[in-house]
Amino acid sequence: MASSFEKFQKRRLISSYFSVILSIFIVLTLLGALGLFVVNTEKISGYVKENIPMSVYFKNEANDSVFTAFGEELKNMHFVKDYKFVSKEDAAKNNKDIVGDDYMSFLGENPLPASYDIHLKGGYVQKDSIKSIDAKLRTNPMVGDITYDSVLVDMANENIEKITFWILIISGALAFLSMLLINSALRLSIYNHRFTIKTMQMVGATKSFIRKPYVWKGLKLGLAGAALAIAALVALVYYVDGIFPMLGIWDDWALTAVVLAGVLAFGIVIASISTFMATQRFLNLRTDDLY
Repeated sequence: MASSFEKFQKRRLISSYFSVILSIFIVLTLLGALGLFVVNTEKISGYVKENIPMSVYFKNEANDSVFTAFGEELKNMHFVKDYKFVSKEDAAKNNKDIVGDDYMSFLGENPLPASYDIHLKGGYVQKDSIKSIDAKLRTNPMVGDITYDSVLVDMANENIEKITFWILIISGALAFLSMLLINSALRLSIYNHRFTIKTMQMVGATKSFIRKPYVWKGLKLGLAGAALAIAALVALVYYVDGIFPMLGIWDDWALTAVVLAGVLAFGIVIASISTFMATQRFLNLRTDDLY
């Protein structure tokens, strides 16, 4: 009979530890995922902005030497990410639905101008910066017109700022809730040992002596939950990097390492503090209050 009761208690203890580790794992994984998003916000916003093209159209009298010289200028401009020359012939091929296949027969010439499609670096895709770049490129007398989607630029900047703001708010709220959930799970775990704690106290054991094994156990549970969360976050980073390799999330290992280290530290610290507080609570209770 005693053996069956001991097995039951052992299974109950294991189940309690498992629930604590699972709670820590879930909240730290969610918190870490938000942390990874926050530290990579600049990369994500840069990728979005760098895909907004600026087209520089040349006048009809511009020749190959003008195009070559302009390409050399773009190569040395620090705000240019990449560029591509589009000849009059290529422009006609790309816009067959506009000019048709037989435009030469009734127009006599190709109406579309040669151009450069330019992608700016993300940091320069701002309203003021683009206007300054536009003015600089127009100083070339062979440039006929410059176009870019100013509405899309404004929307990209405004939406990214809003998303970043709300992600920070959600991260803060989740951090607070995670502390409450982890603390609650550990308190329930310590609750099962409340009679043992009080018995040890009644036979003369000091509070620090009683707390020590429970705090150490809480630290190990926090470490286990954090380790599982880190494994899940590494898998998440690997998965996202495979889908969006252009972001280079995996390459920038320093930022990822900072977030993972933060998850580990948070898991250990909050588990240790919660266990300490829960144990202290039962140490301070009167024997009658244990029931």
